[in-house]
Amino acid sequence: MKTLLVAAVAALLAGCGAEVATTAATGAAIKKKELESAQQTKAMAQEKIDQAAQSMQQRAEQQGNVDK
Repeated sequence: MKTLLVAAVAALLAGCGAEVATTAATGAAIKKKELESAQQTKAMAQEKIDQAAQSMQQRAEQQGNVDK
């Protein structure tokens, strides 16, 4: 009887460990997607900043040519 109880408890604990591992893996996958999304957002923002800086530079050059 004692052996059966120990085996049952061991089986329950083993199942619990698998659930924790699955939950951790799912959490890691979600974080990976969040990171990828953030990197894409950063790249798009950097591209817009670069375009704005280039436009400002062109306007400054045009303004310098008009003043001369």
